[in-house]
Parts: sequence; C-alpha cells; structure tokens
Amino acid sequence: MFDRHGFHIGGVAVTTPSFLHRVIQHLWKSDQHVSRRFEVRDANQSTVLKVEKPSKDPLARFVVTRADGTPIGEIVPTDAGRVRFTLRAEGKTIATVIASGRQRWEVTVEDPAGTEVAQVGVPSPELSPISGNACLAEIPQQVPEPLASMLVATTLTMDLALTARPG
Repeated sequence: MFDRHGFHIGGVAVTTPSFLHRVIQHLWKSDQHVSRRFEVRDANQSTVLKVEKPSKDPLARFVVTRADGTPIGEIVPTDAGRVRFTLRAEGKTIATVIASGRQRWEVTVEDPAGTEVAQVGVPSPELSPISGNACLAEIPQQVPEPLASMLVATTLTMDLALTARPG
C-alpha cells in the first residue's frame, strides 16, 4: 500500500493455510474448513486488520476484525442485478459498494443516505508507484470508524470478491 505520493505505508499478507495443508484436510475430511485469510499490515509489518472469507459460508462474506480479533464488521454480497456489497458493522448497514465496471473494477462506495464516500479503481500507469495488481482508493473526506477500516478491507479484498462466486 502506498499513499498518494508513492510512499510505502503498508501491505497485505495472505495467511491462508498452504496448499499441502488444505489437501491433507480434504483427504482426512477434517471438520475444519479452509478459509481465506488476509492481514493488513502497516509499514513496520505490524498487523492492523484481519480479513477472513470463511469457506462454507452461505453468504460468501468477508469478516473484518482488528489485529487482536475484535470484530469490526463484514462485507456481504448483495448482488441485485449488478455487483453490490453491503458493509455492515454492529448489525447495521454503514455503506453500500457498487461495482460498475467488471473489467477495470470501477467501484463506488455510498453511505446509507446514498452519498458517495469513496471510489476504488485501477490507477493509470503513470499514477501507480508499483506495477502489477494495483488499485486506487479515493476518499475525498475523512470518514469515521468503523467505515474507515471497512473501506481499507474492501479495497484490499475487491479483486477476490469480484471474481468469487457466492457459496
């Protein structure tokens, strides 16, 4: 992760069990199901957020927690004709994510009143400080917690969420 000036401010680490571990679980029909897990880390490699997409979750949601496991919220697919996600915290909808362009993953985030609070998309090559899989999150105004943490989690899981099939 980089700020608008190209300075490294953090990153994402995949903490999902290894392929071999998943195969062994499958062969022994373990009751534990493998899920996808990510850690959002700051520039010092300290974990600040955890995001998990439980396997076997009928909602195909992402669960977001603080580093210590304290729940923040969840990202739930609510596809109604177009790609949509609901950001929920403490049982309430705090924002809606609408993906309008599957190719470039142009995403708008709106609060419950319908006001745009963020846009996520693919940066132009001259704006991106890195090559490869990059996205640009534009948040024009400071947003309160838990929405700020949920926006970070949403931005970093967007690639997986847009390509995953529910269930």
